[in-house]
Amino acid sequence: MADRRDRYFDTLRAVAIVRVVAYHAFPYAWLELIFPSMGVMFALGGSLMVKSLDRNATQAVRNRIRRLLPALWVMGLILVPLMMHRGWPDRPSWPHLLLWVVPLDTPPASEFGYSAAGVLWYLVTYLWLVLLSPVLLALYRRARLATVLLPLAGLALLVVHPVGGTVLQNVLAYGSCWVLGMAHREGDLARLRAPLVLGLAAACVGGSLGWAFAHPDGDGVDLTGRPLAYAIYSIGFVLALLRWSPSPAFASGFVSMVNNRAVTIYLWHNVAITLAVALFDPLKLWRIPGQGWEDAVDFGLALAMLAVAVLALGWVEDLAARRRPRLSPFVRSRPPVVSLPAVALSRG
Repeated sequence: MADRRDRYFDTLRAVAIVRVVAYHAFPYAWLELIFPSMGVMFALGGSLMVKSLDRNATQAVRNRIRRLLPALWVMGLILVPLMMHRGWPDRPSWPHLLLWVVPLDTPPASEFGYSAAGVLWYLVTYLWLVLLSPVLLALYRRARLATVLLPLAGLALLVVHPVGGTVLQNVLAYGSCWVLGMAHREGDLARLRAPLVLGLAAACVGGSLGWAFAHPDGDGVDLTGRPLAYAIYSIGFVLALLRWSPSPAFASGFVSMVNNRAVTIYLWHNVAITLAVALFDPLKLWRIPGQGWEDAVDFGLALAMLAVAVLALGWVEDLAARRRPRLSPFVRSRPPVVSLPAVALSRG
């Protein structure tokens, strides 16, 4: 059963990462709606954290941090000197640059480096949830429903009375998904009646969409700008996806590859997309005959550059997982579960 669940988790994580890449390349609101990737990935993280916490809480936190940070350090070693070389008018003092070492807040970046730093909020949020996991699991085992709802209550209060920064908002926005992942690992979701889970999931998804339609703004039904609605929407998907653990019919090499290089793909995909757009005119790709192909050419170029990044830098994830480093992200046998700290979604 554990092996089936892990293959299912691998598949969910691969789908989530592919959707993230697709959304940043083609920022249509419906892509966010068909699969709320971030909520799903945080739920996977919470689930896979529980067994490690039961064995040794301190070691579990250390292992997640060890798997999370090396890929970020490599990005910092590349990006920070480049940002300084290109000119960084409002460069922060060196203590703030230490956020590239321990990202308790989003690491600072110049305008040149924003395409890379703009996605790092996820790693920051993941790190905080890892650090809070021993407390969250203890609270959950004492008061299950209250612990699931606690982040939502905090987020609602934050929406009404804004305090703090985006880090607190993100932790609260995805904290309930993380705790639901713990509920999955504890077996509590499986004990719930299927009609009840489906009804709750439908209520979360339908209620969030209904509220967005009833309170339109310039972004229409783009829930990402409505943190409380998007948190509830994500919870609906998490409930439905984690209530069952089917055995996927396709545990493909692609799924394994994405899981083996999840952190690298996540960290560098937006850089690749930005570079592809910037290189379109210098490479004179407009000379390619046809109409309506520009987006496809940009995306193809971005995927090619992302593949280069995966081949060149992905071995760092092997070192972080204490495996023999290799250039190829593909393996013949099924590897241990790895993840986006993101990733950090390993069982051990």
